[in-house]
Amino acid sequence: MRLPILLLISLLLLGCSSSKTSVPSPSPALKKKAEELSKKYIITDGHVDLPYRLKISNFKLTKEYLGIPIETEKGDFDYVRAKKGGLDVPFMSIYLPASKQSELGASKALADTLINMVQSIANAHPDKFQVAYTAEDCERLFEKGIIALPMGMENGSGLEDDLANVQYFNDRGISYITLTHSKVNLICDSSYDTIRTWHGLSPYGKKVVAEMNRVGIMVDISHVSDETFYDVMEITKVPVIASHSSCRHFTPGFERNMDDAMIQRLAENGGVIQINFGSSFLSKKVQEQQETARKEIQNILEMQGLSFGQPEAKRIIEAYRKTHAPLFADVQTVADHIDHVVKLTSVDHVGLGSDFDGVGDSLPTGLKDVSQYPNLIQELLRRGYTESDIAKICYKNVWRVWKAVDAYALSQKS
Repeated sequence: MRLPILLLISLLLLGCSSSKTSVPSPSPALKKKAEELSKKYIITDGHVDLPYRLKISNFKLTKEYLGIPIETEKGDFDYVRAKKGGLDVPFMSIYLPASKQSELGASKALADTLINMVQSIANAHPDKFQVAYTAEDCERLFEKGIIALPMGMENGSGLEDDLANVQYFNDRGISYITLTHSKVNLICDSSYDTIRTWHGLSPYGKKVVAEMNRVGIMVDISHVSDETFYDVMEITKVPVIASHSSCRHFTPGFERNMDDAMIQRLAENGGVIQINFGSSFLSKKVQEQQETARKEIQNILEMQGLSFGQPEAKRIIEAYRKTHAPLFADVQTVADHIDHVVKLTSVDHVGLGSDFDGVGDSLPTGLKDVSQYPNLIQELLRRGYTESDIAKICYKNVWRVWKAVDAYALSQKS
């Protein structure tokens, strides 16, 4: 997920603070157990923004660039760190900026470009990566030690105004579609947008959800408005996911996260919320600190007649950051969100959706990149989660939804 401009400014200015004070250090035995479980069970992450990061860094699959997806200090994801952290199934986000929606065909063209990129990485390194289309594909690749790359389209704008594109992108390997992003589109309203054109799903959007059910693409309700969420719940014939959202309980007023009633309704549907690791998704205190910093820097820029994005403005922001030490959320905060979902529903309705490579420099201490999933497993063990619970959180809950969606689609063809 790429962020709306005001939130992006906030992340550039200041990191985040933890809601925790001190946490007992787990025993060496607990750490060892967490490492073992990270390799024993599949870990799937609902949202990794690698493709768009590579796109904007002018990634080209030529000899001199072949090392980029294998090992690099850039970004949050690469092969070496993924293997270290036990990440087996990162859903590659096919991110489509809302700015593309105004140009006919632009969103679909970008989606095709990013899908081609993911496929080209897999083709160049078949011993390390392979594109996956089903949960069964992922299981087979896990047994071979190969990282599976399923894909999710972040913003249904890629469908344009043609319902046939649902099947088209299913054929291209898209396993879920986030119905919108930061702005209203042809399908529905966005949680980030003050404009509520449809007050939920549009008439076309209702057809899109039904068609996604029919062909076997998971419906992702991250980013949508509350009204849209409830419209989806009324229409869908299968469970849905929130591929990278957190709990609004900890961030009152932040519609991008899910409130308690929505989480409970999602669970009634059999769905899963995959917790976003971005610190602004985790704590209201963090958001308030970021907003204060944003206003301060905005005032400085306005006094000097500058706007965000100008070279001199960037220098001012960097100077501001040097005198305002960044603070971050931590792995315990992420576990708090998991706890909250479990208490509201059960351990069957929560998973992981980090938003790695999509939330800038705002990741929690202990979860800074894909090598650090064992830190979260360790914290869950410390809190009393069983091995079975952890397997559900790491992949089995999402598998249940994915397989149910595929089974329903198969039933529609018979």
